[in-house]
Amino acid sequence: MKYSEEQIRKAMLLYAVTDRAWLKEGESLAKVCRDVLEHGATFLQIREKDLDGESFEREAKELKSLCASLKVPFVVNDSVEIALDIDADGVHVGQSDIRGRDIRALIGPDKILGISAGTVEEARAAEAAGADYIGVGAVFGTSTKKNARNLSVEKLREICGSVKIPVVAIGGIGKENIRQLAGSGIDGVAVVSAIFKAENPGKAAEELLALSREVVSHG
Repeated sequence: MKYSEEQIRKAMLLYAVTDRAWLKEGESLAKVCRDVLEHGATFLQIREKDLDGESFEREAKELKSLCASLKVPFVVNDSVEIALDIDADGVHVGQSDIRGRDIRALIGPDKILGISAGTVEEARAAEAAGADYIGVGAVFGTSTKKNARNLSVEKLREICGSVKIPVVAIGGIGKENIRQLAGSGIDGVAVVSAIFKAENPGKAAEELLALSREVVSHG
């Protein structure tokens, strides 16, 4: 399914990024993701750095089917090859992936392309590379990326104003600090541990969606 620019912008509201490290005994990633998507998450990215390629592809296939059934966009972190193999809605890559490599040409015009950025220059480079949205962070520090740079709300606002495509903020965002992002111009928040670490991930998604709507002007 091809998503329009407006659909992608609206889907940024609560962008969930998977982390199986927080799964409880007997839980599957698909089961938790279903709960999260049914209770508020509007977009899903599979990001499992510790899985081998075969296991990652198997999990990605399962999540792709789940997202398709719920009509929620689904992208694969980093691996263009796996994203294409399983016919995911798209792929999310970093700045290093777009240097000397035309990701947009590889995935075609109909797939969603997300690119990470931490500066105005990187945001503009991502837009020029054909990105449909930009993931900007880390806004509050993060446990999932050791060398992430923290961004001020002012810098986030500057980045949002420098591009025409949607911007989703990421990095240490949770219920206790999300309101600090109000007025920054973001289209939504991307969260990992605030959802997957929660005792009740579905309830956490529900609460975060309501908060994201407060922060995002079109939410």
